Amino acid sequence: MTTDIKAITEKAEQECILLNQIRRELGKVIVGQSELVDRLLIALLCNSHVLIEGLPGLAKSLTVTTLARAIAASFHRIQFTPDLLPGDLIGTLIYNPKSGEFTTRKGPIFTNIILADEINRAPAKVQSALLEAMQERQVTIGDTTYPLDEPFMVLATQNPVEQEGTYPLPEAQVDRFMLKLSITYPTPTEEREILRRMATSTPLPEITPVIGAPEITRLRQLTDQIYLDEKIEEYIVNLVTATRQPDRYGIDPELIRYGASPRATIYLAMGARAMALLAGRGYVVPQDVKSIAMDVLRHRIAVSYEAEAEEKSPEDIVQLVLDRVEVP
Repeated sequence: MTTDIKAITEKAEQECILLNQIRRELGKVIVGQSELVDRLLIALLCNSHVLIEGLPGLAKSLTVTTLARAIAASFHRIQFTPDLLPGDLIGTLIYNPKSGEFTTRKGPIFTNIILADEINRAPAKVQSALLEAMQERQVTIGDTTYPLDEPFMVLATQNPVEQEGTYPLPEAQVDRFMLKLSITYPTPTEEREILRRMATSTPLPEITPVIGAPEITRLRQLTDQIYLDEKIEEYIVNLVTATRQPDRYGIDPELIRYGASPRATIYLAMGARAMALLAGRGYVVPQDVKSIAMDVLRHRIAVSYEAEAEEKSPEDIVQLVLDRVEVP
């Protein structure tokens, strides 16, 4: 087993060089936001999707478009609006009066990376069409089912402030996103660098594609091989259990309406492995789990009215869980 871990670590160190190249390419355009970049890479390694929440102007869309250019993937940006229809997303059948036949016109969902901008502005039917494609990785138009290309990754953004004219995603649908990221303001130093780079008419630097589909497949296979010890597995299960049976860990059960789903367990393990690979390690340490836990759990815990009355957010509950569950 020790030999296997050593061999995997050697591979991880080699592949980490490639992942660092992606980080450097994104750094040509993106100032700061290193955590956002790493979380997007984790989702890429885990073949999963991300929901990004943040105020306007925090480079959410720019980061996603830059990532697509860095990994040599096809990319579509869809601006979600209240008048958007499912057919505008997945495609539709077009009738040809001359031949009397229907032909398929595929929608923008047939791509590698989708930026679903302001997903909460579209009605429920459109959201469901996107989330079904995320889950099944296929789209049905008429009587024909079409598989989606690999890699297929949905990066959705939503604005937490404007709620007029929005359709909030139901909890069950939000659960399909591996990570929910909360983007904050840059530091004064980062803001000064943004000013120097962006407050001119000079075009943004060119991004050189670093990896393609074959490299992504190889990286995902390596991620699956990262060693996860039984004690780490137990720690992950205990974290999720603490959201469902909080009283066992000294947490007031009145604060949580319902806890995390089994998807949380799966994504904590997958995310921890990806964190280890990003660090050039062939094995998971407890800090990998703790680092990814907030982004995996924050949208899978529903706080009670009592918690809201005490002004406790899902993030506060997750932090409480992390503090109370014993680290191996």
